[in-house]
Amino acid sequence: MKFDKSCEVIWHDRKRHLGMPISFYRYYIVKKEGEWVKFFRHKGFFSAIIDEMNVYRCYDVTLKITLFDKIFKTGTIEICSNDASAPVFHLRRVKNPYQVRDLVSSLIELERKKHKVGLTEFHG
Repeated sequence: MKFDKSCEVIWHDRKRHLGMPISFYRYYIVKKEGEWVKFFRHKGFFSAIIDEMNVYRCYDVTLKITLFDKIFKTGTIEICSNDASAPVFHLRRVKNPYQVRDLVSSLIELERKKHKVGLTEFHG
């Protein structure tokens, strides 16, 4: 995937099968200095669907690891946001899932503080 020269790819990976990156799903975390940080999900080969989400819109991160994920050292990170087009953004079967989850969580906190975005929780 191509990004502007002023953009920096912080992290990228592919969806993995049996621990190997043989998939047409690619994931990126991209930063444009002083402006934004976004998640990108690129799926497809001949034709492509590219989803993007602003990091500051996210409010919850969940790490899911199955038995097969443990064997192949992968995991799925589920990111919940208040984005209407993609309320749940999955980074499926990525390598080093604990490190990626920590990176995602810290980026969310930094961007939310930078944009002065708060979270309102309601208890019933």
